[in-house]
Amino acid sequence: MRIDSYDMTTFTIKDETVTGDILNELRIKVANERITIKDIITARVESEVESYNNKLPEYFKGLIQPSEAEKTLNGFKIKDKKKIDVEKQVFVALDAFQKNGYFVLVDNQQAETLEEEVLLSKTTTVSFVKLTPLVGG
Repeated sequence: MRIDSYDMTTFTIKDETVTGDILNELRIKVANERITIKDIITARVESEVESYNNKLPEYFKGLIQPSEAEKTLNGFKIKDKKKIDVEKQVFVALDAFQKNGYFVLVDNQQAETLEEEVLLSKTTTVSFVKLTPLVGG
């Protein structure tokens, strides 16, 4: 089945500090308006990695620090500007959620499990609040 762009649901993702300061904001498109927290995290990480891999800039700005990257004030500096393994990044991101490495809030309500379903709309805001440095693939 082909999914047209008008069938997509777009929502806002924000990276926030524990005190509520917004560090980053991005818009993500997904195929369904009813989605699990696992799918939200996966869509976010895939979007970030795809954007990085298409351009290979000096810094990766994403949820999870790739394992061969150095954390800097400008983001994660990738040695040798090589492509990031999206599957590894998704795995580490999902694992970090389960280990309370960060919280996910959907319209200011904390998500408890990866299987939790939410109904997205144009006004839905998903916030990621990091608690510890995350290192991954």
